[in-house]
Amino acid sequence: MGHFLASTAKTAFFGPQILAFVPAATLGGYWFGGEGLLMFMAIFVPALMGLVGLFVPVQALPPRPRKNADPVTGLALKPALMATLEESFLKEPKQGVRTGVLILEIDDFDNFCGTYGPEAGDHVLAVMAERLESTLREGDLACRMDGAMLAVALAPVRRLDLEAMIQLAARAQQAIGAPVVLGGMRLFLSASIGFCLPRRASERSAQGCFDAAEAALREAQASGNGAIRAFSAQQPRKRVKRAGLAEEVSEALEAGNIRPWFQPQISTDTGEISGMEALARWEHPDRGVILPGAFLPAISASGLSQRLGEVILFHSLTALQDWQKVDIRVPNVAVNFSHEELADPTLCDRVRWELDRFDLTPDRLVVEILETVISRSDNDTITRNVTQLQELGCGIDLDDFGTGHASIANIRRFSVSRIKIDRSFVTRIDSDRDQQALLTAILEMAERLGIETLAEGVETVGEHALLAQLGCGYVQGFSIARPMPFAATLDWMQGHQRRVADRPKIRREAG
Repeated sequence: MGHFLASTAKTAFFGPQILAFVPAATLGGYWFGGEGLLMFMAIFVPALMGLVGLFVPVQALPPRPRKNADPVTGLALKPALMATLEESFLKEPKQGVRTGVLILEIDDFDNFCGTYGPEAGDHVLAVMAERLESTLREGDLACRMDGAMLAVALAPVRRLDLEAMIQLAARAQQAIGAPVVLGGMRLFLSASIGFCLPRRASERSAQGCFDAAEAALREAQASGNGAIRAFSAQQPRKRVKRAGLAEEVSEALEAGNIRPWFQPQISTDTGEISGMEALARWEHPDRGVILPGAFLPAISASGLSQRLGEVILFHSLTALQDWQKVDIRVPNVAVNFSHEELADPTLCDRVRWELDRFDLTPDRLVVEILETVISRSDNDTITRNVTQLQELGCGIDLDDFGTGHASIANIRRFSVSRIKIDRSFVTRIDSDRDQQALLTAILEMAERLGIETLAEGVETVGEHALLAQLGCGYVQGFSIARPMPFAATLDWMQGHQRRVADRPKIRREAG
């Protein structure tokens, strides 16, 4: 160690520091010795430094590692967070200040690491930690917890309320939501955030406050990616209710109480039915029909997403076969495939087997993929599955287009044959010029790419007519029909066929 310090000291003396004296020495040489001394210094000084460099290796002082820091992010660890919170609690009654704790976790991080590998996961964690620190105030302490979880102990201040905590969480979320460049790709991630003010925690201690913030985080994650939740006394009761719902939804799935309802899709050129979309509905014996938003989180949390997909696909292909038996031609049925299903290596074999089982050609099935799936994932299995399904002959619909930052390159890579324009771009297009301009741009892009278009959420005749004039190929929404159980589809389709035969067709504008 002594030899290292001595050599380091020599290196430091003959290193960049000595260069600071060269201008003064040069000026002095010229002043006192004229050009001859100046020439001597110009040759002698560089030669001397070069000789010294041969015998004294240039070494950089190693960076001093942060004590007890996480090696991936460089942040402090949980013990430092708890110690800081305990110290802050001691200050509160004496100095009249308040503190709080915020916990965030990167959404779908396990899937991300499974797609890109653990090294990419470490890179993302380091980037997110740096971004989180950039949003904090002086005195705030950011720490690394387990996995993709980061936490912040807030510096005690005189005024810290719910609004201030929400603003801090929103800043952190905005920073983390910026694209991450990985291997030339721009990837978008999000984080769920939970926080707690000590006066709301059931136990006024560092551990009590941390546990409350973690409970708020779980509440946020149950609400979907990118949510922010503050801890409240109601949350423990909600968790018990969700646990009961998870058990109930599993039983309902196996009992056949969760099945698809169907919503028609029609051509704007002919008015004819172009297909049906299968939408999961829970027909509850006591609560009536329950929409997916109320039970899909429980399905996902219970690991039943693939089982739900199997059930919906089976009933959808059964419906196609039954419509065919009564001479009602429905060209295809569109089925939503979850991220978990698309990441299953056996998916294509399973779909092929089901189609053969019902004696249906692949073009009778349209595979719907959420835009968020292809914008956030480069999973080789997902890409391969979608490509194989397209090669098999299935249609590929990109659902909720415009909400998930999907690039044109990804649309091409996933062999998308049709984009489903999200209803947020459709609402009020018959009265809002800005909305019309935006929708027109989307339709023109799709036409140039050779991709068909379907508008979702069409609720008025005016919207329907304008979409036809602008060149949107297909429409779906309440103005045509609400989702209905299979038993109601037969009467509706027969009535629709009669109405189409009796009225002028809505066609797109020439030119």
